[in-house]
Amino acid sequence: MQYSGKKILARMKNNFKLSNTQLKFQKNFLNSFLLSFYFFKNVPMLWLSGIKLLELSQKHAVTQIPFKWYYRWQNMNPFKSIYFAVQCMAAELSTASIASLAIKGSRPSIALIVISMSSKYFKKAVGNTTFTCEDGDKIFKVVEEAIKTGNGVTVEAKSVGRLDDGTKVSEFYFTWSFKQRKSK
Repeated sequence: MQYSGKKILARMKNNFKLSNTQLKFQKNFLNSFLLSFYFFKNVPMLWLSGIKLLELSQKHAVTQIPFKWYYRWQNMNPFKSIYFAVQCMAAELSTASIASLAIKGSRPSIALIVISMSSKYFKKAVGNTTFTCEDGDKIFKVVEEAIKTGNGVTVEAKSVGRLDDGTKVSEFYFTWSFKQRKSK
């Protein structure tokens, strides 16, 4: 699949009601240079693995682990496939980017953290692997609930990993906790 960040961003702006702060965050996260710099500075393991964020909207997010020769050696396990922990990073990014988009600009701010994770593996990941999280609506709804009630809330988000030919290689389930911080 070919992804054009500008086309995707234009399509998303027309379909979803995001605040200006959220739109700016979305635009910056979809900028490969800015995201690469962010990973280098804040999450070096993501930067080293070459994981990319291809799409980000209120509905879904798509990440990809490249299987190019210069990433393969560091992302590979002894069985010549992508190491499960690298798959986990890409899957988590697909859910975390939606969660981060949902809380962006909230006042008072909202704290988020993964409180549990589980996974299932179906095939060896032996090529470019794309992870898609389609639980954006669930995540945004839970964040709205956290803002309205002031209580901590949780949501389980699923991310599915597929090879370029559509073969499902893994599924990851992340339980996110959101809680509004106290005003100062």
